[in-house]
Amino acid sequence: MKKIKLATLTALIAVFALLGAKAQAAGVGFIDYGKVQENYSFAKQAVKDVDAKGLELQQYMIDKEKQYKSLDTPLKRKNFEDATAREFKAKQEAYMKLKATKEEQIYNKIQAATKDVMVEQKLDAIVDGRVIFVGGLDISDLVIQKLKTGKY
Repeated sequence: MKKIKLATLTALIAVFALLGAKAQAAGVGFIDYGKVQENYSFAKQAVKDVDAKGLELQQYMIDKEKQYKSLDTPLKRKNFEDATAREFKAKQEAYMKLKATKEEQIYNKIQAATKDVMVEQKLDAIVDGRVIFVGGLDISDLVIQKLKTGKY
């Protein structure tokens, strides 16, 4: 009999704990990452930096093509192609590394601001706006404002 009373009491405590947790749940927020990124000056500058590096890479290839056309022997052309391929590969890897680094920096800064907004708004979670069908709280503008403070 004691075991039944103890089990019943434990079950009641669990039910009340779940109800209490449900009452304290603030909800789910969502963010339009693209909108935030478009309105974040650091992200805009990072995109410009990456684009400039990409244009530099394109110009490099145009210059090399002009040099290639001026070569007169097959051996010179072959050596030039090999050297250019090595140089291009190194430049392309530097470009990809820069792009990945900038994307990671942007993501980390937006994520930090989003976490701060989540705490301030007492939300349980923040998800990408593309996964929300109905409901939730759009915090995109709050995150944009947070990023404009210059803290991130």
